[in-house]
Amino acid sequence: MKKYYVNKNAQGNGDHEVHAEDCIYLPKVDNRTYLGEFSSCIGAVATAKNKYLITNGCKICSNLCHTR
Repeated sequence: MKKYYVNKNAQGNGDHEVHAEDCIYLPKVDNRTYLGEFSSCIGAVATAKNKYLITNGCKICSNLCHTR
């Protein structure tokens, strides 16, 4: 199980990216929201969609959930 976070700031394409706790692109503390502990990015992205309509997994740490 890993801890996952969503970036409060949208990317240029509108995505709020979901990152695992050990990601090199994990946003700074004030720019992220804790989502919880999940066995994969799938649950984390689903949870992030409750807060942000447009979400996506990070290409590096959540590649399984990265769609564009």
